[in-house]
Amino acid sequence: QVQLVESGGGLVEPGGSLRLSCAASGFTFSIYDMSWYRQAPGKERELVATISSITSAGSSTNSVGSVKGRFTISRDNAKNTVYLLMNSLKPEDTAVYYCNAHFAHFNYWGQGTQVTVSS
Repeated sequence: QVQLVESGGGLVEPGGSLRLSCAASGFTFSIYDMSWYRQAPGKERELVATISSITSAGSSTNSVGSVKGRFTISRDNAKNTVYLLMNSLKPEDTAVYYCNAHFAHFNYWGQGTQVTVSS
């Protein structure tokens, strides 16, 4: 069956870094666009970054809002894994981070991993 398993979350001080991983199984990973979303307490889930499926031109990436320049999304199709490298973390980055896979009408979610930025 389809599984997206996030890992790498935890407690980090402001200015620190974390790398999240999302291991995928049960579907053809390489043809799916992969994204990271996050949801802070009392707020709606928001898109953080997206990486497209592999094409002849490679994958394109996009990060949004306040994470631009600090967060980097990447994928390893040989390992069926997508990553989110988070640098210069701020307290406002505290949230549950979710992995998402999307292709046509197929849309899958992981269970989430908690990231807490606090001194």
